[in-house]
Amino acid sequence: MSATLPAQTQRFQEKREAILSAAAELFNQHGVKGATLADIASSVGLVTNSVTYYYRKKEDLATACFLRAIEVFRGIVESAARLPTVEARVHEFFRLQAALLAGIDRGEHPPMVQFNDMRALPSPHFEVVSDAYNEMFRRLREMLRTPQTARLGRADIAARTYTVLSVAHWVRSWIDRFETAEYERVAERVSDIVVHGSAATGSVWTAASPAELGWRLTVDEDATSEAFLRAASLLVNQQGYRGASVDMISAQLNVTKGSFYHHNDNKEDLISTCFERTFAVIRRVMSLAAGIEGNGWDRACAISRALARFQLSPEGPLLRLGATSALSDPARRSEVRRTMSRLTESLAGVVVDGMMDGSIRPLHPVIAAQVASGLVNSAASVGHWVPGATQDNVTEVFVRPIFLGILCPPSET
Repeated sequence: MSATLPAQTQRFQEKREAILSAAAELFNQHGVKGATLADIASSVGLVTNSVTYYYRKKEDLATACFLRAIEVFRGIVESAARLPTVEARVHEFFRLQAALLAGIDRGEHPPMVQFNDMRALPSPHFEVVSDAYNEMFRRLREMLRTPQTARLGRADIAARTYTVLSVAHWVRSWIDRFETAEYERVAERVSDIVVHGSAATGSVWTAASPAELGWRLTVDEDATSEAFLRAASLLVNQQGYRGASVDMISAQLNVTKGSFYHHNDNKEDLISTCFERTFAVIRRVMSLAAGIEGNGWDRACAISRALARFQLSPEGPLLRLGATSALSDPARRSEVRRTMSRLTESLAGVVVDGMMDGSIRPLHPVIAAQVASGLVNSAASVGHWVPGATQDNVTEVFVRPIFLGILCPPSET
């Protein structure tokens, strides 16, 4: 995919690493479609033609960034897999990830591209990166295979692998709210929740009640507006902001580009409304859960169940919460992030309620809320990794293990 490289001199290697690092940062900020070779070149003091000496096309450079990040994650998985138990392996996996993130923050390790925008790569670049990512996923799945998990079927082990990987990706988006020196302690708390869940002694997971299954989470009666919001959310989740073009959104709905602009002023306003819709659904779920006759554990479980089901329902998905780079207006981006933070704090309040009434064991409430948020955020794509996952079974296959811990026995329903 890349142009033929000359002899690997130290200077050549250093310059290539500088390009990869600059590209990773810009791809994280603007997406694969949004970042340009000119921007990347400028950030390392080069002209565009100089960058093409190393990577002929932007897609070649993006592929190299993704493959480098995947290789780093593979190394973490392989190191963790040397330990004897699932608990020790998961703890080491998150500890090593935290050490990596701390190293990046301190400038001791080059930046790593996030995986949000992988699907924005064209063919055949996407296939190359996808194959490498799938292999990394398989290695992580094998890391979770021990006599402790022997009773889990293929779908269950895949779901729990996806849980670990999803939580790890989500950690990257919020761990910088803590001091860098605290990252390792944060990792201990994350891995403790992932392995052991959050239930206090006596708390029992239950299936959704008929009342919960009947919750109505959207209130917009304009079917056309809803259709555009669902299509835009789906495509931004899959392709990133630049990849989810007006043409693609229109094609998803089988309407003309003119119809798009008849109903929407522009794409960025539409994406901003997608965020508003996502937040409205989350608020609605939390409001409905507040009326449950039960304890904090019951409400926390109901919130996550309802949102995960919504992700796979005909009304879904929610817009991926990491898609803030889709908003070019700094004020809008700041407001979205502020709203996300407030909603996380609200969920943390539910966790605190559970600890106070004794239904949730003592743990860090904000970290527990972030783990649950990451789980819900990733639920829209669970079907790709867990064949057979549907709106009807996603709570038992995917949500239940994060509340009871990934070593819990498989669901009997």
